[in-house]
Amino acid sequence: MNVMNVLPDSPFASDLGLQVVEWNPGRAVLSIELTGRLLNRHGCGHGGVTATLLDVALAIAGRSLTGEWTLAGTVTLNLQFLAPAHGRLIAEGRLLRAGTTTAFCEGEARDQDGTIVAKATATYKIERLAISNK
Repeated sequence: MNVMNVLPDSPFASDLGLQVVEWNPGRAVLSIELTGRLLNRHGCGHGGVTATLLDVALAIAGRSLTGEWTLAGTVTLNLQFLAPAHGRLIAEGRLLRAGTTTAFCEGEARDQDGTIVAKATATYKIERLAISNK
């Protein structure tokens, strides 16, 4: 998987302007610029945008080690919002463990000053791929 193909084929992620900054096995770093329609009524990044950024970063980290399996979807996403989000957000996702049916990931989103604005953990369903003996 190269860095250009790691972002899921998602119109929503594309519309938000999510960008892959860094990717390697077990880890993904994404960014988003919080402007215009991505802000809430207080002028901060909308919590749903931060949640999506973290979900995608964690999922990309989770599926970065796939060979005989792929992630089939988010089972749980737990977020703690710690500070208002402003400017450019950077989210780092890390794969903690992949079992037989689930993968466990964690990460955080930081603003342009390095302040942690949100932390997340997630569980993803694993789908085993059919392996051909041909």
